[in-house]
Amino acid sequence: MNFQSQPFARTDRSRLGLWWWTMDRFLLGAVLILIGIGVALSFGTSPAAAARTGMHDPFHYAIRQSLFGVLGASLLVSISMLSPRGVRRVAFGVYLVAILVMMTLPLVGHAAKGADRWLQFGGLSLQPSEFMKPALIVLCAWMFAEGQKGEGVPGVSIAFGLYLLAVALLLLQPDVGQTILITSAFGVAFFIAGVPLRWIFALAALASTGMIGIYFTFSHVYERVHKFLQPARSDTHQIDKATQAIASGGLFGRGPGEGLLKRQVPDVHTDFAYAGAAEEYGLAFSLLLIGLFAFVVLRGLQRAMRMADPFEQVAAAGLFVLVGQQVCINVAVNLNIIPTKGMTLPFISYGGSSMLAMGLTLGLALALTRRRPGAYTQPDSLAKAGAALP
Repeated sequence: MNFQSQPFARTDRSRLGLWWWTMDRFLLGAVLILIGIGVALSFGTSPAAAARTGMHDPFHYAIRQSLFGVLGASLLVSISMLSPRGVRRVAFGVYLVAILVMMTLPLVGHAAKGADRWLQFGGLSLQPSEFMKPALIVLCAWMFAEGQKGEGVPGVSIAFGLYLLAVALLLLQPDVGQTILITSAFGVAFFIAGVPLRWIFALAALASTGMIGIYFTFSHVYERVHKFLQPARSDTHQIDKATQAIASGGLFGRGPGEGLLKRQVPDVHTDFAYAGAAEEYGLAFSLLLIGLFAFVVLRGLQRAMRMADPFEQVAAAGLFVLVGQQVCINVAVNLNIIPTKGMTLPFISYGGSSMLAMGLTLGLALALTRRRPGAYTQPDSLAKAGAALP
């Protein structure tokens, strides 16, 4: 990278200057590229979605996604400027507000697809659980770190309390997919925190028991699993059309806006945005997209695991794992590898809650992995490039 063309001098001690020289600019750039790709792809899926929902403007969803993209990128950059203390404060505030809103959803929530997950006001819908997820991971990492200090703080107990409260509210909606997602991320954070293995096994046993209970308790989960295992006896129209769309794209796709099967996939602009992109841009683009996500997650985990502070290490790793798991679930559903689950592809699927929540998630992760004095246990590769520490 040519440092002569950098927007800030190394001696710039302003807030923006310090942020620029302590930020992982490769990670930031990859995330902003993903946001740009999501906005660009929405112009291909918007006409089909608008026609299906009766919108007069064929680019209704694309225009809204463009606005969401700007807001998501702004939130990402703003949050990434925080200090670790600021990250904890923001996470506490977001978790508290999200939990309070989730408690009111059974009374004032907007029901869709058999679940009360959204708070609707005006023409906008907000899904508070999307924002609760990253806040929960940060708070649990904080409690794990406090518990390890041996100062009498029952960190593990508090972390489990925060987690169980979130799970209880998610299952009331019900939202089994998000429950599985935060359970997996919580388990990873629990493991990285260095707790005794017997506790890890106990959590795994609890999670397994919970999954069996969910399978027999929630009829829609039971039906989706059986639909996946016995597709010949079920209505699998959407997933069949999605997999056909992916296959018909070939290596380089049909071309921008030329997708045909995407018009037969009801959620092509949301949960099945990957299928719509694969049909129009092909396998090569699909692999590029997955590669970008892999770069963000793996580079983020690499930096997180070299953090010296236990809280920063566990929180950052948990946030990157959260993003990676959501990507894997969405792509696996699109490829018909696992039972269908309404979960968005970060930054690519249409939706304000998804875009803003992912901006918050990676903004928190980028803030935690910024270079500060003593932040890393090993010399940082970017530090070698000549960037000055604050």
